Amino acid sequence: MKAMIFAAGLGTRLKTLTEHKPKALVECNGRTLLEYAILKLRYSGFTELVVNVHHFSEQIIDFLNSHDFGVTIHISDETSQLLDTGGGLLNAKQFLDGEEPFLVCNVDILSTIDFQKMIAFHKQQNALATLAVSDRKTSRYLLFDTENQLCAWENCNTQEKKIVLPREKYIPLAFSGIQIVSPKIFDFITESGKFAIMDLYLRLAKSQPIIAYDHTGDFWLDIGKFEEFESIENQIKNRKFDFLE
Repeated sequence: MKAMIFAAGLGTRLKTLTEHKPKALVECNGRTLLEYAILKLRYSGFTELVVNVHHFSEQIIDFLNSHDFGVTIHISDETSQLLDTGGGLLNAKQFLDGEEPFLVCNVDILSTIDFQKMIAFHKQQNALATLAVSDRKTSRYLLFDTENQLCAWENCNTQEKKIVLPREKYIPLAFSGIQIVSPKIFDFITESGKFAIMDLYLRLAKSQPIIAYDHTGDFWLDIGKFEEFESIENQIKNRKFDFLE
């Protein structure tokens, strides 16, 4: 099974921690964020990973070359231009193409989501993309209908709303930075260069099944916030994760 880790970001939310290193190599309780992501994917049965790089890219490449995680790891190089999530996905097409769906996750997300159950759900729904979401408070929501189909996006702070499928009622859920994607998605991508994956999903949702996977109740943590870093370290320290055993 294949998976991609988005690790090319500038890490602006981690402020001083990313002045001399990429976000992916920020340490939390003795492990880098990239290591947490790789170990979780390996534990879940993924054997071939893609890591995109941009900010201090050579440090990530050196880190991966100096560690043997027991899985195949490809580098998708964005050193010359940061491509955002959608462009990053497209740039890694050569590694992700095939017959089976693949997982995409942000490097700064730690969770107990069962990836195998999520893949099974994705296949059952015959989805083009399945988005991990949960019922939690956030500033930006994805809006779904009663069939779990993506219909809109909303920013509560700015009141901006992008509606692609009008419905009488929407179910607001927070995106968790994890998705299962069918390789068929590459046939539908007309964008090029730098673009956001959520804009792609919203465009495709008009005609394709972009489905919610509600994992409310699972442990989920966004490690990428500097002002909450000490609290985050304590949460991780005081919790047992099977993939770290």
